Amino acid sequence: MSENQQNYLSPPAPLTKKGEKTRLHLLNIAEEVFGEKGYFNASIVDITQKAKVAQGTFYNYFPSKQAIFEELVRNMSHSFRSEIRNAIKDASSFEESQRIGFKTFFSWVKNHKNLYSIVQQSVLVDENLYRWYYDRLASGYIKGLEEAIGREEIKDYDTETIAYCLMGISQFIGMRWIYWDDQDVPEENFQQAMDFIFHGLKRLEE
Repeated sequence: MSENQQNYLSPPAPLTKKGEKTRLHLLNIAEEVFGEKGYFNASIVDITQKAKVAQGTFYNYFPSKQAIFEELVRNMSHSFRSEIRNAIKDASSFEESQRIGFKTFFSWVKNHKNLYSIVQQSVLVDENLYRWYYDRLASGYIKGLEEAIGREEIKDYDTETIAYCLMGISQFIGMRWIYWDDQDVPEENFQQAMDFIFHGLKRLEE
C-alpha cells in the first residue's frame, strides 16, 4: 500500500460536538459545490460563501480544496459499503445477495448523485484516491465471491477479475438510467442483467 493510500485510511482528529457539526456542514456544502461545478471549477470561496462561514473557519478543518474532496470520497466509500453490507446480511444465497446489492447501489446512486459524480471526478483529481475507492469496493465483492466458491454456488474463477466485472456492470447500468436519464433502472433491464451475470451470453442448446 502506498503512503498516499495509507493517508486515505487515517481517521480525522477528534472534534468537539460544535466542531464536528461545522465540519459536517462544510462537507455537505462541498458535496453540493463539487457536484454542481466540478472539482476544477469549484473553489474554497464557493464552499465558504455557500456555507456562510469565513475562509479561516474552512482552514480550521481542511488544509486545502483537495483535502475536503478526498474526505468526501472516503466518507462515501465507508457509508456506501456499510449500506451494502446491511442490505445483504440476511441473503440466503450469493445470487440473492447480488440482486439485493445491485438494487441497493441503484437506490444509492439515485439519492447521492453529487457523490456519484465526485467519485468519477476523482480519477482526474487524484488517481491513487480513485484506485483506493475501487480497491476497497472490490475487497467486499472478493470476500463474497470466495465464500460463494467455498459453498460451490459459483464456478472457481479468479475472484478479483469477477469482482471488477460485477462493479463495471452495476456502475454503467446505474450511469445509463439513473445518472444520465434520472429514472429507475427498468425492471426488465435489471432482470436481463441478472440473467447475464448468472447464465452468460451463450445460448443453451435445446
